[in-house]
Amino acid sequence: DLVETVAERIRAGGREARAMAADVSVKAELASVAEAVLAWRGRIDIVCPNAAIFDSSPLVDMSEELWDRVLGVNLKGVFLTVQACAPAMIRQGYGRVVATSSITGSRTAIAGMAHYAASKAGINGFVRAAAIELAPHGITVNAIEPGHAMTEGAAPGYDAGFLKAVEAFIPLGRIGQPEDIARATLFLASDDARYVTGQTIVVDGGVTLPEYPPYPRA
Repeated sequence: DLVETVAERIRAGGREARAMAADVSVKAELASVAEAVLAWRGRIDIVCPNAAIFDSSPLVDMSEELWDRVLGVNLKGVFLTVQACAPAMIRQGYGRVVATSSITGSRTAIAGMAHYAASKAGINGFVRAAAIELAPHGITVNAIEPGHAMTEGAAPGYDAGFLKAVEAFIPLGRIGQPEDIARATLFLASDDARYVTGQTIVVDGGVTLPEYPPYPRA
């Protein structure tokens, strides 16, 4: 229902859009979606693997099932999405892959999020290897590393006090918005980034920069 709502908003703006559903951890479902897109549009130019889950659990209590589920969606999902779409991009000699990684795992860590950190760090390694393999076919592969962002999924975790504390630690003084992440993704998906591949762009308002916690803001 949510993706169909987004598709309706896009169509209302005069664009074409179609909503499709799949479990990104299941190869056959993603292959089916890729086939449906090719039947509809005849090509696949841009793919943005973005699905993620982040259930928290202490390391010593974390079940194998939870570990597998988080890595299945967050990391395996990226692999399967790219694998499903890459053949079409190779045939047409053009493609843009922009995955959603995170500063968590690649640059920072959070207690209780070992599975999430491993999955996001894994995306960065996958991006570099895939970029080398797909470059001869005119395909770039990059990723975005968001910091704190007020997405619909993250919003319930930010009460007023926590939000104030987080924003005090961000050099730019505010939490990120989905549009901040989208604009960086748009750059990597565009021909402005035609000579950029195997890279990640940190979009975090500078939160990973300070060596020490900042002084309280006036």
